[in-house]
Amino acid sequence: MGRMIKVGMADLNVCKPPDNLTTLGLGSCIGIALYDPSTKVTGLAHIMLPDSTQIRNNTNVEKFADTGIQKLYEDMIKAGANRSRIVAKIAGGAKMFQIADSNMNVGERNALASKAKLKQLGIRLLAEDTGLNYGRTVEIYSDTGDYVIKAVGKPVKTI
Repeated sequence: MGRMIKVGMADLNVCKPPDNLTTLGLGSCIGIALYDPSTKVTGLAHIMLPDSTQIRNNTNVEKFADTGIQKLYEDMIKAGANRSRIVAKIAGGAKMFQIADSNMNVGERNALASKAKLKQLGIRLLAEDTGLNYGRTVEIYSDTGDYVIKAVGKPVKTI
């Protein structure tokens, strides 16, 4: 068994077997897992907000769906992934608070922004576990591409 490498909030990382990646406590944040099934180059980003263009003087590209997914994609290719084979799975984007104003549903906006960016890059979204009202911890396994989702009081799910 390789290492389980932690990806923090507003961060990303890339690995190859035998190592794997995890990120903890995805609430409204999204965990974007990218995977090349042939080279087994594996990436995980923990994004917090949908759109970097709304923020001036933004230096943290990993924090946003648009720039974080772009950087993860580029890092995957540098690590040997073939751009035409990269696929994606996403999890998170929960609605953690009941707010009357639906514009405030950051989780849903994060999920939509993530999907839009994947589409722009031509990356096929294989599976997702998003929405609802609970946090998730995710693990992506580089040897299989399995994306394991754990939530308190819920059965473990693999997508």
